[in-house]
Amino acid sequence: MAIILGGNRYGKAENRIVRIYRDTPRHEIRDLNVSTALRGDFADAYLTGDQHSVLPTDSQKQTAYSYAKEAGVETIEGYGLALASHFVDEFEPIEQARVEIEEYLWDRVSVGGVEHDFTWVRNGQEVRLASVTVEGSGAQRRVWVTGGLKDLVILKSSGSEFHGFLKDPYTVLEPTNDRIMATSLVAGWRFGTTDVPWDERYAGIKRILVETFASLHSLALQQTLWHMGRNVLEAYDDVVEVRLSAPNKHHFLYDTQRFGVPNDNEVFNADDRPYGLIQATAIRDDAPDAGPAWDAYTGLV
Repeated sequence: MAIILGGNRYGKAENRIVRIYRDTPRHEIRDLNVSTALRGDFADAYLTGDQHSVLPTDSQKQTAYSYAKEAGVETIEGYGLALASHFVDEFEPIEQARVEIEEYLWDRVSVGGVEHDFTWVRNGQEVRLASVTVEGSGAQRRVWVTGGLKDLVILKSSGSEFHGFLKDPYTVLEPTNDRIMATSLVAGWRFGTTDVPWDERYAGIKRILVETFASLHSLALQQTLWHMGRNVLEAYDDVVEVRLSAPNKHHFLYDTQRFGVPNDNEVFNADDRPYGLIQATAIRDDAPDAGPAWDAYTGLV
């Protein structure tokens, strides 16, 4: 029996990069958290400590910052493609590069009803996500791109039921025909091409997810997630897979009857844990192989 080196990679995690565009009096901001990870011929570094094939993680950091200017951050997916391609193209030992990006969104401040040119307030909603994995070169090059979001907290106060479920001796949950349904949504979607209007697609997918959550009369969170994913795939041919993860942010009717106060689905206890965690995937039956697209490096995506 031999002991061998298994899968490995290394990189620089969570580089906080803020890119300000000052080309006009009206500035623009892109606020990123960027992680890079490299795979390749690095066995000597692990087995003997020989670093001749290793591009230092500090060099990856410096490149990520410089590429915010050199390649620009018109879109986070475009920036990620440029950065990952650079690592694979420029260094022979590197066979695969992955870039994971969180983008923190900002809303422009208005003064006297007029938008200010260079002041923003941090948007309190979701964090935008992207990952880019580039492998090989020339005709052998393969690219995988995912987009996504996390921390999108969404709630509806009606239009949700839950009943007819399996029961056992430990079941105490009462069925309901009218309940609050709330979640902090994590969503990821995989593209089948890199010819995509990235920002436009992100806005459209988010809109579909939110509108479906709101408009579908839900018999279960599972049903809602399925319809959300399916509706995205039906709307956009360049998306081949949607993954959704939804912690059920429970709201339990509070017992005010003991005080002689009626409570007709009006006062609730928001209970953050433990929580049900519902996950679903909608995928085209002819979708190309996902390869390393979902192989998260930092857990950010």
